[in-house]
Amino acid sequence: MKIRVLRYFLTVVREGNITRAAETLHITQPTLSRQLKQLEEELDTQLIVRGKREIKLTEAGRLLVKRAEEIISLVNKTESEITSDLVTGQVSIGSGESVMTSQVLSRLIKKFHSKYPRVKFDLFTGNASDIKEKVDKGLLDIGLLINPVDTEKYYSIELEEKEQWGILLLKDDPLAARKVIKAEDLIDENLIISRRSIIENKMANFFAGSFSELNFIATYNLIYNALTMVESGLGYALALESSIKIGQSNKICFRPLSPELNSSCVFIWKNKQIFNSTASAFIDLIKNEYLTFIK
Repeated sequence: MKIRVLRYFLTVVREGNITRAAETLHITQPTLSRQLKQLEEELDTQLIVRGKREIKLTEAGRLLVKRAEEIISLVNKTESEITSDLVTGQVSIGSGESVMTSQVLSRLIKKFHSKYPRVKFDLFTGNASDIKEKVDKGLLDIGLLINPVDTEKYYSIELEEKEQWGILLLKDDPLAARKVIKAEDLIDENLIISRRSIIENKMANFFAGSFSELNFIATYNLIYNALTMVESGLGYALALESSIKIGQSNKICFRPLSPELNSSCVFIWKNKQIFNSTASAFIDLIKNEYLTFIK
């Protein structure tokens, strides 16, 4: 497969129409149609169903979209690295959906930018699984994740910053009158929890014998969905304290768990990875800032 043809394919998908895509690419419609046909022949499968006005993707086409986006992203990143001179170019960082991680990155990026003003940063927000997958594939240089997270196959640096776990609930809920929430307060209540199994294990250890009595009715991967469910009155969400700032809802409040339960965050990158000078310089900054906390 040629990179140019993959770009053509993604343009057709984005435009939803071969004629419009040809205009965007500044090539003729027959040329574009021929390139797509050759791509399908090369892969020995149909990628798109051609309609009068719009195209539709086959199952193979939807898979190629995902892979093509990853390939193009990696090609662009590689081209940027090769053409970079000294500490210029781009650093790609993935982070969890947290005020804590945002504050850490903002401070480090500001400090780095003051020394290397020509460097640009590409930031991706997602859950731990998404970020680790992109780090593994080389689509991200660095990940900043919220513990607990399995970092065994990565070089990792744990930060001293910590954030408290608790529940998100409506301000007019009876439990909102309490300063802290205990395990027995949540028995028989509808609960919403992160779908990450490692978080579920953390909560199982925290609630101990009471965990089997808790009623988990929904899971979430990004906190915004949990906030929406809480706001609709569906139940209580187990989440980090900064989650309340992300949603900016005037109907929801946060109450910490008792006894206190905290999480830190951790930088990760691939072991034995050869980075360009730009990413290496940023990693050196991380090490200098958090050297005491290297595992």
